[in-house]
Amino acid sequence: MDHAPIPAAVITVSDRSFRGERADTSGPRAVELLEQQGYAVSLTVIPDGAESVTAGIRAALAAGARIVITSGGTGVAPRDLTPEGTRPLLTREIPGIAEELRREGALHTKMAVLSRGLVGIAGTALVVNLPGSTKAVEEGLAVVAPLIGHILEQLDGGDH
Repeated sequence: MDHAPIPAAVITVSDRSFRGERADTSGPRAVELLEQQGYAVSLTVIPDGAESVTAGIRAALAAGARIVITSGGTGVAPRDLTPEGTRPLLTREIPGIAEELRREGALHTKMAVLSRGLVGIAGTALVVNLPGSTKAVEEGLAVVAPLIGHILEQLDGGDH
């Protein structure tokens, strides 16, 4: 029996990409990697800021996304407020994955420890904040992708 692909959403959080001043490369790469895993993926580009992130994630969840990946806005710059926009929507955080993302990232760049990205559950969806570089998205999805199936099964009431 064939099943419809699981819906996923990628949200690029970048003032410059939103304004068309810089091409979004991390979002399309995340889409490509998720599609290779068999997910049906949408891509949205939004400006930095907590309110825009909350609205973007909320819209993705309302559209049925079971996986929401954000790219960008996880650092310490004044407008890097992706975690602040994500946290109100999470019913449960999964700090171990966020810690592993930073640990794995730090193997490639010392700046990875500056990421404040969150990972958690919003309703029946997994939400993951990744840094905004294409390399960070590739490295982050390498950590997260093998866990997605199990997490979604657990959210659907599956046994351990």
